[in-house]
Amino acid sequence: MQPEEIKTILETAIPTAEVEVSSDGSHVSVTIVSTVFEGLLPVKKQQLVYAALGDAISSGAIHAVQMKTYTPAEWASLNA
Repeated sequence: MQPEEIKTILETAIPTAEVEVSSDGSHVSVTIVSTVFEGLLPVKKQQLVYAALGDAISSGAIHAVQMKTYTPAEWASLNA
């Protein structure tokens, strides 16, 4: 699965998301910044991402996902 496809899936499923994707075959790394993550525990953020990628994971197109999820405020503080 191409990084552009994964990016489109995530941007469609997670409103206001800014997404960066890199992949090495079926192993995918994603960084997502979205206001949707505000007030959520890390596990809830991961569940949103896994739900969006569920079909690709089930089909085997994606084998492993490494993710970093941030609110805009968290992202801004990391990049200050």
